Amino acid sequence: MILFNNIKTINMVLPKAYQHKEVEDKIYQKWEKSGYFNPDNLPKTHKKPFCIIMPPTNANGNLHLGHALVMSIEDAIVRYQRMLGKKVLWLPGADHAGFETQIVYEKKLEKEGRSRFNMTREEFYQEVWNFTQNNKQHMINQVKRLGGSCDWSREKFTLNTDIINIVYDTFEQMYKDGLIYRGNRIVNYCPKHKTAFSDLETQYIEEDSYLYYIKYWNANLSSQDIDNLNNKQTQSNTDDNNKYIVVASTRPETIPGDLAVAVNPLDKRYKNWIGKKVIEPITKRAIPIIVSKDVDIEFGTGALKVTPNHDATDFEIGKKNNLGFRSILNLDGKLNENAGPLQGLKPQEARIKAIQILKENNTFIKQEPYKHNVSVCYKCGTPIEPIVMPQWFVAMTKPIKNNKQSLRDIAITAVRKGNIQFIPKKFEKIFFHWMKEIKDWNISRQIWWGIPIPAWYNKKSNNKKQQTEIAEEQIIYIGKNPPKGDGWVQDTDVFDTWFSSSQWPFATLMSSEDTDFDTFYPTDIMETGYDILFFWVSRMIMMGLYKTGKVPFKKVLLHGIIRDKSHQKMSKSKGNIINPMDLCDQYGADALRWSLLYGTKIGDDTAYAEDKIIGARNFINKVWNASKFVIMNLDGFNGEQPAKLNLKYSKLIKENEEIIKKYQKYFDKLDLTKATTLIYKYFWFNFCDKTIENLKQDLNNQKTKQQAQWTLYTILKHNLKMLHPFIPFITEYIWGLLPIPQDSDLIINRF
Repeated sequence: MILFNNIKTINMVLPKAYQHKEVEDKIYQKWEKSGYFNPDNLPKTHKKPFCIIMPPTNANGNLHLGHALVMSIEDAIVRYQRMLGKKVLWLPGADHAGFETQIVYEKKLEKEGRSRFNMTREEFYQEVWNFTQNNKQHMINQVKRLGGSCDWSREKFTLNTDIINIVYDTFEQMYKDGLIYRGNRIVNYCPKHKTAFSDLETQYIEEDSYLYYIKYWNANLSSQDIDNLNNKQTQSNTDDNNKYIVVASTRPETIPGDLAVAVNPLDKRYKNWIGKKVIEPITKRAIPIIVSKDVDIEFGTGALKVTPNHDATDFEIGKKNNLGFRSILNLDGKLNENAGPLQGLKPQEARIKAIQILKENNTFIKQEPYKHNVSVCYKCGTPIEPIVMPQWFVAMTKPIKNNKQSLRDIAITAVRKGNIQFIPKKFEKIFFHWMKEIKDWNISRQIWWGIPIPAWYNKKSNNKKQQTEIAEEQIIYIGKNPPKGDGWVQDTDVFDTWFSSSQWPFATLMSSEDTDFDTFYPTDIMETGYDILFFWVSRMIMMGLYKTGKVPFKKVLLHGIIRDKSHQKMSKSKGNIINPMDLCDQYGADALRWSLLYGTKIGDDTAYAEDKIIGARNFINKVWNASKFVIMNLDGFNGEQPAKLNLKYSKLIKENEEIIKKYQKYFDKLDLTKATTLIYKYFWFNFCDKTIENLKQDLNNQKTKQQAQWTLYTILKHNLKMLHPFIPFITEYIWGLLPIPQDSDLIINRF
């Protein structure tokens, strides 16, 4: 790396084009050696704290282009704030990513001809731990490759003991405050992965299906009466609506789980049926006709089969009418003994057999084509089965102890008061809409990789009431360790990853240096993708306010999704994944960063193709060539401002200073689009095409040479400062080539 101050020596070795492979690693080592990533090592003049907590990257694979965007945005912000003279902490971290990582590792085991079911839980956990630790180190190296100026001495992992202890303390506190409970509720269950999900972790696909019309005979009729009516109908093809009620359903395989048929109280067609009983047509049980305002009069026949254990709407209807529960599905995804003749079949198989049975007993009327949205697992696409099972929930709308507001309410209030600002502002409206419709949060997962829920059961308990509520086990103790004695068993579920990561801002700082929480909390900015506004950002706001009484961050900056050149989402299955490290190898980290930031409007999706980074590389070379020209023409320059600067030169410098003011105005508003556009146009079209060209003759004139040198030197330095947050490697390198000793490294040089 060239760090000389002698013009002739520099000019002899300056390459014609910028060589990123010769520069980037050496510059990063220089930064690390300086210690300036650590706020404690910054000059004493850097007093006002500024903090960004890095979104913890899933420790189960390489960084993708979306991660590169996150790192580019956040590094640009922290570098800018550091150059403003602030005490900057960018705290890095990684997420164990429970379910996501378990799926990745199980695929790895499958390729090796192994399975976790041939291992103990402890053996599997240790293997995955080693896997994530290796990945984590690999990702750290990749972030460094991108120029990330985060404080690696404070790096955190969501499975660090100190983080887990804070998560446990929060869980215990929330349990005591009545905000966490365990109950039998309808949950989204993936039969393939054998775990429940929250509402946010399911996807919906449109499916071409059928609406099936089925007879439910009046329970007062005898078998002989029904046979006679069926024979009569076969001959006359007429209906006898006083004898049966017709139900329309998309899922005839769940009929054995029916506990009622519901009609709307305003539906006059069924006023004489209310209170009567009908026969469920597969297992032949008598079930009541009830009323519910939730029934859509216009859908199907206006009569709804109520299956509380396997439909969210039906669950609520069943709860209001004390119908009880009847599960027909095992956790292996097959129907159980309550399904009668459908026992042992998977739902799709059971549907075929159910229709066959209905036709055989003359209760099948017809089927009509029907399009509807089906909930599927977001990882494997398997249809989600709504199942009632004991799970841990966070109460989102229940008033907090000694507080009239709920978790939802305190978050909404904080945003409405302006304590948290959304950028772009359009996401504020989306936030309010989602919070209004929020439901209790299922935080337990039936997997092996993650933070075990610190709940302990006593098998010896004979408390029948609680045994019924808690699946024949009684919760005795909530805490890290059980009380002394026999019979204690820990809950086998683990926390939803989002429960631990929702505590990330305060957990990282509370578990860091002694004064970090007091110094840096609340953090200044939370930057992340808009696609996890609900999964993560909203929950961080609620949990931060609950735990600390303060918002976890003052601003939320939400970026969009990077898509391919056809605006398709990037995925391995589509073969359109772009590896950011490959781009760094070919074009350099600065070119990649610039290609991701320039012309990219925060909050909007962006299409990415290789021509973007080619254009960025051309700009990087423009910066190099212009800087090299200035440096090569500073012979004899002593770095001192001329006593009298002609109007021509002072005007150019003033124009440059006005650009700096606009640049800072945009940056302070976190409008990186305008900031990059401004400096790009100024550098290329003003500085290179006009200023340098117009001053070339002045450099050859002894009367004007010193003033021209001072002007070019000053504007170049200012430009390097403005460019540094976005393209830090080349700017720091050029800064070190300037022949006049600088006050400090560019990374901490003040604007």
